[in-house]
Amino acid sequence: MTSKKTSEQALRSRIADEMADSLDEELEMEIDDHRLDQYQVERSDHPKSNAIDRRVYFAELLRLQGELLKLQDWVQHKKQKVVVIFEGRDAAGKGGVIKRITQRLNPRICRVAALPAPDERERTQWYFQRYVAHLPAGGEIVLFDRSWYNRAGVERVMGFCSEAECEEFFRSVPEFERMLVRSGITLIKYWFSITDHVQQFRFTMRIEDPLKQWKLSPMDVQSRSRWEQYTKAKEAMLEHTHIPEARWWIVEADDKKKARLNCISHLLTQIPYKTIPRKTVKLPPRVRNPDYLRGPVPEDMYVPERY
Repeated sequence: MTSKKTSEQALRSRIADEMADSLDEELEMEIDDHRLDQYQVERSDHPKSNAIDRRVYFAELLRLQGELLKLQDWVQHKKQKVVVIFEGRDAAGKGGVIKRITQRLNPRICRVAALPAPDERERTQWYFQRYVAHLPAGGEIVLFDRSWYNRAGVERVMGFCSEAECEEFFRSVPEFERMLVRSGITLIKYWFSITDHVQQFRFTMRIEDPLKQWKLSPMDVQSRSRWEQYTKAKEAMLEHTHIPEARWWIVEADDKKKARLNCISHLLTQIPYKTIPRKTVKLPPRVRNPDYLRGPVPEDMYVPERY
């Protein structure tokens, strides 16, 4: 009896360790937010006054991620095609919410498209051509971390396209997106909105934090001096491309945690998913062959155990 009890306790301990380990990824990402909070208290003249409680944040995030898993099962089962576009100023938190959406999903079903600057060949193509290649097949979700709206934003402000090309883009986008919707794609567009001083703070954090410096590109630096130009470009973009078939949704993103929860909860309301029953999985018994002998592994093939 004692041996059985000890075995059960050991099993419970292993299960607890495994569950804790499954949460570590979010906790590791949370370290960044915690360091940011500490830095803001020390350095900012405007510390956060009504930040969401961390326990509430984690509880809601895990609940929403559970719903995302149900959404994933439904999309796969029904062979639906879903595209979600994330746009916004640099440092608005688009990457953070994308990480939380994909964190527990199957990367074969939900994938991220984050395209680099076009090469010489791509510059001669139909503008939408390189984005079309990343659109989903049935049973897939694609999250665009920036999208064809680069033309209405950074390309226009930084002079990478002419005004004539931008005007043609505004004429083409509504028809392009209506065509996607008619083809059976669910298209959802989010703009992450932050204030001037919040972007200034986040950029400063990136400059002074060695773990975040890679996030700050020369283009990001230039965007600070062109805040008003980006504002005008955003307003023109929303005016021309906010259509009934594919409307824009604005996410207030000064508070990263609230923005993540608000965006994910809203995303779940945009798709009429239902719980898909899963078949019970039963592991077959381990087959043991008495003639099998495991060969030796040379010691120099093992990774040194330094921890």
